[in-house]
Amino acid sequence: MTGTVDEPPISAAASFGVAAAAYERGRPQYPNEAVEWLLPSAARRVLDLGAGTGKLTGLLQRRGLDVVAVEPLSGMRDRLAAALPEVTLLAGTAEAIPVEDGVVDAVLVAQAWHWVNPTLAVPEVARVLAPGGRLGLLWNIRDERESWVRDLGRLMHAHGERDSDGPKPAVGPPFGPIEHREVAWKHWLTRASLVDLVASRSYVITLPREERDAVLADVRRLADTHPDLAGAERFPLPYLTQCFRADLR
Repeated sequence: MTGTVDEPPISAAASFGVAAAAYERGRPQYPNEAVEWLLPSAARRVLDLGAGTGKLTGLLQRRGLDVVAVEPLSGMRDRLAAALPEVTLLAGTAEAIPVEDGVVDAVLVAQAWHWVNPTLAVPEVARVLAPGGRLGLLWNIRDERESWVRDLGRLMHAHGERDSDGPKPAVGPPFGPIEHREVAWKHWLTRASLVDLVASRSYVITLPREERDAVLADVRRLADTHPDLAGAERFPLPYLTQCFRADLR
């Protein structure tokens, strides 16, 4: 697998809230094939943990599920509440989930499990799951086998994004073995949403203004000059969505 985890360093996690609008515009959703694989067939009530602006929440709701969204950052919660007002939305973390014991059939965590302390989060997730419930984890990873995506990755590495071979989630007891699946798909962008994709990274948000402007200027230059992108109103960014699931024993 070739790619880069589509997330900034963990130390910058809290800065997402101040860039919630760019996050919503630039970040991809998740492929239905991945969601289908992660959900138990009989699931009715699902908790979206670390829900952000609701990228995954909306997909779950449109499947007719009873969805509870838990998100620690107020800026993200404001966006989610505006987009999905009928969803139950709670302030909380993976280490302190504000729901009762055994009330959900699945807990899904999109692009967020690497932020948590698994020593605390694993038993907390197990607590809120019904017997035999499932923990599902997923990450969108840019597929750098295409030259312009590789160039974008080099640009982002230069300004602070970490190299990675992909997520290696820690779960363990009381969950059973982790199963893994990879889903290849494409997310369509415009020049503006490509800039938002980079602007929503915490390491970019926290740069001094001049350095941040320089990073985004580099992204615009890539969009304007790379032969795969120049002159295109819309273009696909290939992703490999890495999915992991484990059932409560």
